[in-house]
Amino acid sequence: MRKTIFTICMATFLFSCNQNNKRITTLENQIKAIEKELNDTYKPGFGITMSNIQLHHSKLWFAGLNQNWELAEFEIHEIKERFDDIEKYQEDKKETEMITMIKPFLDSLDKTIEEKDINKFKINYGSLTNTCNRCHKVNNHEFIEIKIPDFKSISNQIFKK
Repeated sequence: MRKTIFTICMATFLFSCNQNNKRITTLENQIKAIEKELNDTYKPGFGITMSNIQLHHSKLWFAGLNQNWELAEFEIHEIKERFDDIEKYQEDKKETEMITMIKPFLDSLDKTIEEKDINKFKINYGSLTNTCNRCHKVNNHEFIEIKIPDFKSISNQIFKK
């Protein structure tokens, strides 16, 4: 009787071990499939995000120039969010480390927008633009030179309030 009970217990144990192995294998395969899917998921490239920042940089200028402070505040926050995206999606690039040099100038310009001071805005916008160019130079991209816009690249948006 003891042998029979022992044999049944051992058989049950071995059967459940086999079932656990199957579950583990299934879970491992699911993890591999999810990892592959994540690797294939689109993440914005560095250049795409920088082009987006450049667009918001231009729009920020015309918003501030027209003293549309609400739009200027929106645009500077868009720029900050794009830099956050770079830190999130491009963390492995050495250029990402240099974003820290931009942040104080963004914060300063953000404060100027809150103050609604057009003269400070122009000065701080110029400082931000110069810092962008310094960052490009440090990263061997000096051929990408940003300037204060002299015409609206966005012709279908009203910047005056």
